[in-house]
Amino acid sequence: MTTFPRSPRLLKGGIVLIDPETSSIKRLIALQYNPETLTRTLQGQSMGEDGGRSQALRLKGPPIETYKLDAEIDAADQLEFPEQNDPIRENGVAPQLAALETIVYPESGHLLANNRLAAAGALEIAPAEAPLTLFIWSNNRVLPVRLTDFSITEEAFDPHLNPIRARVSLGMRVLSVDDLGFDHKGGSIYMAYHRQKEQLAAKFSPGVLSTFGLGDLP
Repeated sequence: MTTFPRSPRLLKGGIVLIDPETSSIKRLIALQYNPETLTRTLQGQSMGEDGGRSQALRLKGPPIETYKLDAEIDAADQLEFPEQNDPIRENGVAPQLAALETIVYPESGHLLANNRLAAAGALEIAPAEAPLTLFIWSNNRVLPVRLTDFSITEEAFDPHLNPIRARVSLGMRVLSVDDLGFDHKGGSIYMAYHRQKEQLAAKFSPGVLSTFGLGDLP
Protein backbone atom coordinates (compact mmCIF):
# COMPACT_ATOMS: atom_id res chain seq x y z
CA MET A 1 0.00 0.00 0.00
CA THR A 2 1.40 3.40 -0.95
CA THR A 3 0.85 6.58 0.99
CA PHE A 4 -0.83 9.63 -0.47
CA PRO A 5 1.89 11.35 -2.52
CA ARG A 6 1.18 14.78 -1.06
CA SER A 7 1.04 13.71 2.58
CA PRO A 8 3.45 15.77 4.73
CA ARG A 9 6.79 14.18 5.49
CA LEU A 10 7.03 13.27 9.15
CA LEU A 11 10.14 14.77 10.71
CA LYS A 12 11.91 12.91 13.45
CA GLY A 13 13.43 14.33 16.58
CA GLY A 14 16.71 13.03 17.86
CA ILE A 15 20.29 13.56 18.90
CA VAL A 16 23.37 14.35 16.84
CA LEU A 17 26.93 14.17 18.12
CA ILE A 18 29.41 16.44 16.38
CA ASP A 19 33.06 17.31 16.63
CA PRO A 20 33.09 20.83 18.15
CA GLU A 21 36.26 21.72 16.25
CA THR A 22 35.35 20.51 12.73
CA SER A 23 31.53 20.30 13.00
CA SER A 24 31.74 16.86 11.41
CA ILE A 25 28.94 14.48 12.42
CA LYS A 26 30.19 11.63 14.59
CA ARG A 27 26.83 9.96 15.26
CA LEU A 28 23.20 10.60 14.33
CA ILE A 29 20.43 9.05 16.43
CA ALA A 30 16.89 9.61 15.13
CA LEU A 31 14.13 8.59 17.54
CA GLN A 32 12.17 5.66 16.17
CA TYR A 33 8.90 7.21 17.33
CA ASN A 34 8.48 10.85 18.25
CA PRO A 35 7.37 11.13 21.88
CA GLU A 36 3.86 12.44 22.45
CA THR A 37 4.99 14.92 25.08
CA LEU A 38 8.06 17.06 25.64
CA THR A 39 8.49 18.73 29.03
CA ARG A 40 10.50 21.95 29.23
CA THR A 41 11.41 24.05 32.25
CA LEU A 42 13.04 27.46 32.28
CA GLN A 43 14.63 28.95 35.39
CA GLY A 44 15.30 32.64 34.99
CA GLN A 45 18.69 33.99 36.05
CA SER A 46 17.80 37.37 37.48
CA MET A 47 19.89 39.33 39.93
CA GLY A 48 17.03 38.94 42.43
CA GLU A 49 18.20 39.05 46.00
CA ASP A 50 21.84 39.15 44.92
CA GLY A 51 21.64 42.88 44.29
CA GLY A 52 19.88 45.96 45.54
CA ARG A 53 16.71 47.52 44.23
CA SER A 54 18.48 48.83 41.16
CA GLN A 55 19.31 45.23 40.18
CA ALA A 56 15.82 43.74 40.58
CA LEU A 57 15.03 43.69 36.85
CA ARG A 58 18.47 42.77 35.58
CA LEU A 59 19.15 39.37 34.03
CA LYS A 60 22.52 37.71 34.62
CA GLY A 61 22.25 35.56 31.51
CA PRO A 62 20.02 33.16 29.59
CA PRO A 63 17.64 31.00 31.64
CA ILE A 64 18.60 27.51 32.72
CA GLU A 65 16.51 25.37 30.36
CA THR A 66 15.88 21.65 30.70
CA TYR A 67 14.06 19.09 28.57
CA LYS A 68 12.52 15.74 29.50
CA LEU A 69 11.08 13.14 27.15
CA ASP A 70 10.17 9.46 27.01
CA ALA A 71 11.01 7.59 23.81
CA GLU A 72 9.94 4.10 22.75
CA ILE A 73 12.15 1.69 20.82
CA ASP A 74 10.51 -1.42 19.37
CA ALA A 75 11.94 -4.12 17.09
CA ALA A 76 8.52 -5.58 16.17
CA ASP A 77 8.33 -4.02 12.69
CA GLN A 78 11.86 -5.04 11.74
CA LEU A 79 11.41 -8.59 13.07
CA GLU A 80 8.63 -9.14 10.52
CA PHE A 81 11.41 -9.25 7.91
CA PRO A 82 14.35 -10.83 9.79
CA GLU A 83 16.28 -11.59 6.61
CA GLN A 84 16.55 -7.83 5.99
CA ASN A 85 17.52 -6.92 9.57
CA ASP A 86 20.41 -9.09 10.72
CA PRO A 87 21.52 -6.72 13.54
CA ILE A 88 17.95 -6.61 14.91
CA ARG A 89 17.58 -10.38 14.67
CA GLU A 90 20.89 -10.98 16.44
CA ASN A 91 20.81 -8.18 19.04
CA GLY A 92 17.27 -6.86 19.32
CA VAL A 93 17.25 -3.13 20.11
CA ALA A 94 20.52 -3.32 22.06
CA PRO A 95 22.46 -1.41 19.33
CA GLN A 96 20.00 1.51 19.47
CA LEU A 97 20.21 1.55 23.26
CA ALA A 98 24.00 1.36 23.19
CA ALA A 99 24.16 4.30 20.75
CA LEU A 100 22.33 6.40 23.34
CA GLU A 101 24.10 5.01 26.40
CA THR A 102 27.60 5.61 25.09
CA ILE A 103 26.88 9.34 24.89
CA VAL A 104 27.60 9.46 28.63
CA TYR A 105 30.56 7.05 28.47
CA PRO A 106 34.12 8.24 27.87
CA GLU A 107 35.77 6.32 25.03
CA SER A 108 37.44 3.13 26.21
CA GLY A 109 40.64 4.11 24.38
CA HIS A 110 40.85 7.31 26.43
CA LEU A 111 40.36 5.40 29.69
CA LEU A 112 43.15 3.00 28.75
CA ALA A 113 45.43 5.86 27.74
CA ASN A 114 44.79 7.62 31.06
CA ASN A 115 45.50 4.40 32.91
CA ARG A 116 48.86 4.11 31.16
CA LEU A 117 49.67 7.72 32.04
CA ALA A 118 48.75 7.12 35.68
CA ALA A 119 50.94 4.00 35.77
CA ALA A 120 53.80 6.05 34.33
CA GLY A 121 53.47 8.59 37.14
CA ALA A 122 51.83 11.46 35.23
CA LEU A 123 51.00 14.32 37.58
CA GLU A 124 47.98 15.59 35.68
CA ILE A 125 45.56 13.63 33.53
CA ALA A 126 43.02 15.51 31.46
CA PRO A 127 39.42 14.29 31.65
CA ALA A 128 37.99 12.96 28.42
CA GLU A 129 36.28 15.55 26.22
CA ALA A 130 33.01 14.29 24.79
CA PRO A 131 31.59 15.25 21.41
CA LEU A 132 29.14 18.14 21.37
CA THR A 133 25.63 16.73 21.83
CA LEU A 134 22.81 18.42 19.93
CA PHE A 135 19.13 17.82 20.61
CA ILE A 136 17.13 18.45 17.43
CA TRP A 137 13.39 19.02 17.46
CA SER A 138 12.47 20.79 14.20
CA ASN A 139 14.53 23.45 12.49
CA ASN A 140 13.54 25.94 15.20
CA ARG A 141 15.12 23.88 17.96
CA VAL A 142 18.69 22.75 17.47
CA LEU A 143 20.20 22.86 20.94
CA PRO A 144 23.54 22.00 22.51
CA VAL A 145 22.72 19.87 25.54
CA ARG A 146 24.20 17.75 28.28
CA LEU A 147 22.40 14.56 29.29
CA THR A 148 21.58 14.83 32.99
CA ASP A 149 19.11 11.96 33.53
CA PHE A 150 19.00 8.71 31.65
CA SER A 151 16.90 5.66 32.45
CA ILE A 152 16.04 2.61 30.38
CA THR A 153 13.16 0.20 30.97
CA GLU A 154 13.49 -2.98 28.92
CA GLU A 155 10.00 -4.39 28.46
CA ALA A 156 10.31 -7.47 26.22
CA PHE A 157 13.05 -9.90 25.23
CA ASP A 158 13.79 -12.44 22.51
CA PRO A 159 14.71 -16.08 23.31
CA HIS A 160 18.36 -15.00 23.77
CA LEU A 161 17.35 -12.28 26.28
CA ASN A 162 18.14 -9.46 23.88
CA PRO A 163 15.77 -6.53 24.52
CA ILE A 164 13.23 -6.13 21.71
CA ARG A 165 11.18 -3.33 23.26
CA ALA A 166 12.33 -0.57 25.58
CA ARG A 167 11.34 2.82 26.92
CA VAL A 168 14.03 5.45 27.36
CA SER A 169 13.62 8.51 29.58
CA LEU A 170 16.00 11.37 28.83
CA GLY A 171 16.67 14.51 30.81
CA MET A 172 18.76 17.21 29.13
CA ARG A 173 20.12 20.56 30.20
CA VAL A 174 20.58 23.14 27.47
CA LEU A 175 24.14 24.49 27.30
CA SER A 176 24.09 28.24 26.75
CA VAL A 177 26.86 30.73 26.07
CA ASP A 178 27.30 30.93 29.84
CA ASP A 179 28.44 27.31 29.73
CA LEU A 180 30.31 27.20 26.43
CA GLY A 181 31.28 30.77 25.58
CA PHE A 182 30.59 32.67 22.37
CA ASP A 183 33.58 31.25 20.46
CA HIS A 184 32.64 27.60 20.94
CA LYS A 185 30.66 25.85 18.19
CA GLY A 186 27.96 25.03 20.73
CA GLY A 187 27.80 28.69 21.75
CA SER A 188 27.07 29.80 18.17
CA ILE A 189 24.40 27.09 17.85
CA TYR A 190 22.82 28.29 21.08
CA MET A 191 22.78 31.90 19.89
CA ALA A 192 21.05 30.83 16.68
CA TYR A 193 18.37 29.16 18.82
CA HIS A 194 18.13 32.28 21.00
CA ARG A 195 17.60 34.50 17.95
CA GLN A 196 15.01 32.13 16.48
CA LYS A 197 13.03 32.35 19.72
CA GLU A 198 13.09 36.15 19.52
CA GLN A 199 11.90 35.98 15.89
CA LEU A 200 9.03 33.68 16.88
CA ALA A 201 8.08 36.02 19.74
CA ALA A 202 7.96 38.92 17.27
CA LYS A 203 5.26 37.05 15.31
CA PHE A 204 2.97 36.94 18.33
CA SER A 205 -0.05 39.25 17.99
CA PRO A 206 -0.16 41.56 21.02
CA GLY A 207 -3.40 41.98 22.88
CA VAL A 208 -5.07 45.11 24.26
CA LEU A 209 -5.47 46.25 27.85
CA SER A 210 -9.25 46.02 27.58
CA THR A 211 -8.81 42.24 27.58
CA PHE A 212 -7.93 42.59 31.25
CA GLY A 213 -10.70 45.10 31.93
CA LEU A 214 -8.26 48.02 31.96
CA GLY A 215 -8.33 51.25 30.02
CA ASP A 216 -4.84 52.20 31.11
CA LEU A 217 -2.17 51.11 33.56
CA PRO A 218 -2.18 52.66 37.04
